Amino acid sequence: MDKQILAVIAVDPTTVGGGAPIFYARDKDELAEIALLISRIFGAAAHDLNNDVMIIVKH
Repeated sequence: MDKQILAVIAVDPTTVGGGAPIFYARDKDELAEIALLISRIFGAAAHDLNNDVMIIVKH
């Protein structure tokens, strides 16, 4: 199975784009909470890109 980006979560809407579903958070705390919940739902891994953006990847 290939790796696949399932979702992108960001604080600043101007920093992201593309074909994966994008979720916006109010702050870093909400960013981490949304990423954790989505990763648990999909059984995937959350990766912090260190620019107030996280991606959810199915490995």
